[in-house]
Amino acid sequence: MMMRTAIFLVCALFLCSSFSAGAQDAETETRPSPASPESASGSVPLSRGFRNLSLGMSLDDLKAGLAGDSLFTFRGDRDVSFLPQRDQSLIETTGPSFIRRAFFQLRDGEVFIMGFALNTAIIDHYSVFTSLVKKYGEPSALDPRQAVWERDGTRISIERPLTVKYMDMRVFNGIIDEAALAESREIRLREEFLGEF
Repeated sequence: MMMRTAIFLVCALFLCSSFSAGAQDAETETRPSPASPESASGSVPLSRGFRNLSLGMSLDDLKAGLAGDSLFTFRGDRDVSFLPQRDQSLIETTGPSFIRRAFFQLRDGEVFIMGFALNTAIIDHYSVFTSLVKKYGEPSALDPRQAVWERDGTRISIERPLTVKYMDMRVFNGIIDEAALAESREIRLREEFLGEF
């Protein structure tokens, strides 16, 4: 039970398709031209950040970065929520142009998930996908819902209709492992209790 709750709260942000309640893009995606030999080989490290925002940054640095960037309409502490899990917090904000909504999830005071729901009226899925293929090569995984690049503990994904997400997989996997241990302990205690009858 504890594991499901912990995984739900973390994964709900990561695995949801986007902040949009609308239908999926109707555009037909075609394959981009082949990536350059350097990026196709997977030798280019995945970026851990967007503009002046990055995985691993502190809450104070994140708030300062959002406040100083015209792509976001950050309202300060009103956009910050504290989650019931161990030292976790969430910042949700909006943007006036390319970025419709953005969220940042922190654990122990450091960002481990960043998500950007883009404005499909002014930027399209194909352009973002093509740009990432040129930079990083073909995705590690591709299906109709998302394209994923994953290397060296960093994951970048594009999810339909159009959300770009960055994730520190070491932190995320640590949360999953902790939740599994907690659930295992809960199951053992339950069995011990039932054995008392």
